[in-house]
Amino acid sequence: MSADGSLADRIADFLRDAGIRVREAPVPDDAFLPGVQVQAGEIIFDRARLAWPGDLLHEAGHIAVTPAARRHELPALLDGHPINAPGGEIEATAWAYAACVHLGLPASVLFHPGGYHGRSESLVMTYSLGVHPGSAGLAAHGLTLVGEQARERGLPPYPHMLRWLRD
Repeated sequence: MSADGSLADRIADFLRDAGIRVREAPVPDDAFLPGVQVQAGEIIFDRARLAWPGDLLHEAGHIAVTPAARRHELPALLDGHPINAPGGEIEATAWAYAACVHLGLPASVLFHPGGYHGRSESLVMTYSLGVHPGSAGLAAHGLTLVGEQARERGLPPYPHMLRWLRD
């Protein structure tokens, strides 16, 4: 299945602007996600095999929330997708949702029917209702502000991002 090229290009351009390396190259059939993989902290996507452009955002989230000094260890750092590891699922998902909002894309681009173990619809609802799992972790790394922290500084709260990459 081939994804809408213009959406994939738009996302890839955003990721590059945010400081995440992205390149187009063949991705093996047995990749964890169709047409997308992370190698040495870089996103590689195969336009012909990319099933869901939102997967680019999620994988970028892993890279973005991993400490800069450890990004080169990805994807090995994510083996088994531990929840609380650097670059883990909760913060990566929150980052990807913020990127989706920034790009003006519907949450269904990220939380597509082919992902999230059948929980995509509930994640769309959760985030759209203002419940943002992982946003506190992003705030702890200085990427965004939440709640009172945002009000005190007079800045918009998550999903607005102050910066896109963790130090």
